[in-house]
Amino acid sequence: MKKKTLLPLLLGGLLLVAGAAPAGAQSAAADNEVVRTIMARRSIRQYKAQPVPRELLETIVECGINAPNGLNKQPWQVRVVTDPAYIEGITALYLEQNPRAKEDKNFKNMFRNAPAVIFIASPKDGSGQIDCGLLGGNMVIAAQSLGLGTCCLGGPIGFMKSEAAADYLKRLGLPAGYELLYAIGVGYPDESPAAKPRDAQKVRFID
Repeated sequence: MKKKTLLPLLLGGLLLVAGAAPAGAQSAAADNEVVRTIMARRSIRQYKAQPVPRELLETIVECGINAPNGLNKQPWQVRVVTDPAYIEGITALYLEQNPRAKEDKNFKNMFRNAPAVIFIASPKDGSGQIDCGLLGGNMVIAAQSLGLGTCCLGGPIGFMKSEAAADYLKRLGLPAGYELLYAIGVGYPDESPAAKPRDAQKVRFID
């Protein structure tokens, strides 16, 4: 599959939120903590100012790097940013080129207002994208289980790769041959969005 078609599928698969589910799944959710956590997760775009403790972020990342991956190659690079100066600085540059973002009264930063951001990079040849998706899936579920909210972000990555943000990208210290794939905003939720419906008709069991 071509890289351009794989990435949207990858990011779409990461956005796991509760929705319409078969009766069997609903029954299992009542009895299984992992299933309940998955079904309760929402994409959060408003966060409290409260910082995320380092130990919780370490747990989230540890869950991520323990995701399954082909031949245990672990084709990812992970960078966790909690420095307000970094987030505010790159957001200021973003606003210079995207002034309309200021029209949103709830806008705080370009990472859906999250106080912590986890950046995930993969090999430039596209070989690690699926594994990086599994990595992120583990992390968003782990965060949910710890009382934190998350939002998988593809939009900010384009700006991160732009010339205007070159210094901020350099500070992530990615090795040669790697490029940013997506990011995950993390923080304490300041909203409780409703679940969006899921189309169970897209699922078939072939007996």
